[in-house]
Amino acid sequence: MIGMSETTGPEENEVVGVLATPEEWRVFLQRYGELYVKVRADDDELVDLLEDDQLEVLDRGGRVELWLGEAPAREEALAASEERLGVRFPPSLRGFFLASDGWKHLDDYVDGVHSCDRVLWMRDSEAGRRVTDTYDSIPGNEDDVQLFRRSLEIARGEDFWLLDPTDVGPDGEWAAYEFAPKYGNPTKYPGFSALIRSGYASMEEDED
Repeated sequence: MIGMSETTGPEENEVVGVLATPEEWRVFLQRYGELYVKVRADDDELVDLLEDDQLEVLDRGGRVELWLGEAPAREEALAASEERLGVRFPPSLRGFFLASDGWKHLDDYVDGVHSCDRVLWMRDSEAGRRVTDTYDSIPGNEDDVQLFRRSLEIARGEDFWLLDPTDVGPDGEWAAYEFAPKYGNPTKYPGFSALIRSGYASMEEDED
């Protein structure tokens, strides 16, 4: 049931260390792919993601590296996306795109991070408008509705990943939100880096 929500504060979700440069992101994303394979070892989807020799290594308990991203975005493409949206992306998101222009697998509820040319305002996406209109029709959701209308949608599946350009930290990072429409309660993070690293931490818990 949709109702008025209170965002979870960043102090509950903060992950130390902002990933900002393409080099930092490449190292982290390679580790992400490796952990993803270990955690999803029993999932059928790995058959489509891995080559036969990689599956054999995995069956033997060996280490398999998997790049779940794309080729790096060119600076020209990144600048064009920023001009289209009328903003300059925060440092961690820029560094991410310059390491991988999108990401294919995150969790069961977010399909992947958009490529820079597919990032858009939540108010301009079909799913975003639908969610915004639904929440706007119910009294008590005014804060959430305003958040939706001013935020960039950077990832979507059943849930949304959003960045708020009006809430900027001293490091230039925009507040980030993970939002599940069926539950409400947007969860706030200090920035994009903290948001994606929180997913990595969840996978580590699943591995244990």
